[in-house]
Amino acid sequence: MAWKITENRLGQSLIGGIDDSAKVPVGTVVTAVDDSLGGGEFIYLKGVASTAINDVVTYDVNFLTVRAAAGNALPRPVAFAMAAVVANKWGWYQIGGVAYASKTKTISMAAGIAVGVSTTAKVIHSSSVKEISGCLVAVVASATTTTNNGERVALMVNRPMLQGRIT
Repeated sequence: MAWKITENRLGQSLIGGIDDSAKVPVGTVVTAVDDSLGGGEFIYLKGVASTAINDVVTYDVNFLTVRAAAGNALPRPVAFAMAAVVANKWGWYQIGGVAYASKTKTISMAAGIAVGVSTTAKVIHSSSVKEISGCLVAVVASATTTTNNGERVALMVNRPMLQGRIT
């Protein structure tokens, strides 16, 4: 996967890059294309400690990320890390198109189902958690005991949001 930003701007980093200082204004949204995944939308955010590629994060009005967790009762926007953008680093997070998200490897998910954030922060889950609006499983994700691709799921996302107080 090689996302290419479709907008002409000087000085911006590549999708999947990690910056030591902000290269564009935090909160900037761009569109990009990938030869196999099609089009996508990305937002530039400041990272948070322990972020890994494909982690699920939420962000606030100041565009600061927090590792997403089901216990969070705030209706915040959701994004998916395109790299390990840790604390005091900046990078792109996906908010539109086909995105990959971390999941528990022993859970399988059918295409088209709704998903939420597990009680273990930063991973997608398929049952009894607060759903993420604007997000569903794009391709069947099988359960596995290996660490190869069994720990991520392809999602179709469109500016996803945690539900907040809805139970």
